[in-house]
Formats: sequence, structure tokens, C-alpha cells
Amino acid sequence: MESKPLVHLQGKDFEKEVLQSEVPTVVDFYADWCGPCRMVSPVIESLSKEYVGRVKFVKINTDDNPEIAAKFEIMSIPTIMVFKKGEVLSRTVGAGPAAMYKQKIDAALN
Repeated sequence: MESKPLVHLQGKDFEKEVLQSEVPTVVDFYADWCGPCRMVSPVIESLSKEYVGRVKFVKINTDDNPEIAAKFEIMSIPTIMVFKKGEVLSRTVGAGPAAMYKQKIDAALN
């Protein structure tokens, strides 16, 4: 799994791939119909290539995985969360610039 820059996850894999991950993990909660989600998607994809091997990037479709969205109180999408050792380090709601996400990812790496 580490070899792919960006992975689409199902809820059943969340615990293992995100909460138990040895590396910081960026989770993009999205839905196919969401305009801002489509705007942020290329940014997240680009960052996943930039941080490959150091940070895991996953996407979770909230329509397909409502239990995970509810667990993390995802009320608006896109919501981008950074996890490290099972803890939420940051949460960003709405589309933002790459620099903003990079700042949060770099903080997780330090």
C-alpha cells in the first residue's frame, strides 16, 4: 500500500491504514458530486506525489462510508484531516491552497 501515492479507502480499512499507520496520514473526505472536492483533488494528488514514502494519502468517499464520516463528525466536504499515530493533528474544511496543506503536513513530519 505504501507504494501508491494516493489510495481510495473503504471504511473497513480505515483502522489499519490510517489509525495504525506508522507514518503521518492525510485523509481527504469527499463525495463525487462535490464541486469544491473536485477542486482540491488535484492539489491532494500533487502533494501525495511530493511526499511519497514519507506521508500516506488516502481518500474516503463519505457517501460510501457514512460510518467513518459520522465517527469523525464530517459535516462539510471536502474535509482534509492529518493523522499521526492514531491522533487527529489537523482538520481543514473546504478547499484550500497547497501551501496551507503543506504547512499542516510538514508540522506532522516534525
